[in-house]
Amino acid sequence: QVQLVESGGGLVQPGGSLRLSCAASGFTSDSNVIGWFRQAPGKERAGVSCIRSSDGRTYYIDSVKGRFTISRDNAKNTVYLQMNSLKPEDTGVYYCALGRYTWLSLASAHYLNWGQGTQVTVSS
Repeated sequence: QVQLVESGGGLVQPGGSLRLSCAASGFTSDSNVIGWFRQAPGKERAGVSCIRSSDGRTYYIDSVKGRFTISRDNAKNTVYLQMNSLKPEDTGVYYCALGRYTWLSLASAHYLNWGQGTQVTVSS
């Protein structure tokens, strides 16, 4: 049974940093994609970044490029999202998800299994 467990959220001031972790278990694959999504208050869930295990390729939405870094430790089956220079508009519940396919995508329909989310609040 696939399980994804996020951690690392919290309250941070604008300009601060957080590192989110996504611990994955219950699947074996030489190549998979893990994505990070966020849902801001009153908005739909939207993709932020994703990474492929086989070659480490990554993808980011424009608004987080240069501020967020996605990485993974395949030995620990854990994916990280380092978030720097945080802005109030980064506030939301952050979810990690396991992709159905091996290509990089941030379409929610391309993800099969989801974690329960971790809250990130950026506020002074």
